[in-house]
Amino acid sequence: DMPRYLLLEEFKKSEGSVLLGTSSFWQGVDVPGKALQCVIITKLPFSVPNDPVVEAKMEFLQAQNKNSFLHYQLPQAIILLKQGFGRLIRSTKDKGVVAILDPRLKSRSYGKMFLNSLPQCEITSSLSKVKEFMKASPMP
Repeated sequence: DMPRYLLLEEFKKSEGSVLLGTSSFWQGVDVPGKALQCVIITKLPFSVPNDPVVEAKMEFLQAQNKNSFLHYQLPQAIILLKQGFGRLIRSTKDKGVVAILDPRLKSRSYGKMFLNSLPQCEITSSLSKVKEFMKASPMP
């Protein structure tokens, strides 16, 4: 039950530690260097559809005969994924891996929209390639 800023400070100081964060860690987090080498995103960051604000925006779009998923939920989730992805590389000296575990990235047609929105990087499903990448040039 520590405040977020204290959790981050402890994480930065502790070598080899793991920090599990919720959506509050998708923005305003800066952990440059060796302290952060992997970000694991378990699911695509879609808004909860029954949230009153989300529900109102979706109803507004539907009243205009617009697809609320394509015009609101998907663009918002793409922005959030880019923010989460951006937690890893904070300077030219940083390197690491972002693992997106949500199968919808490959199984749904909108998965390519998420991937195309990310900064230029290698995309792989191969764990051995990830291991090679991390061993190839360790951070100082």
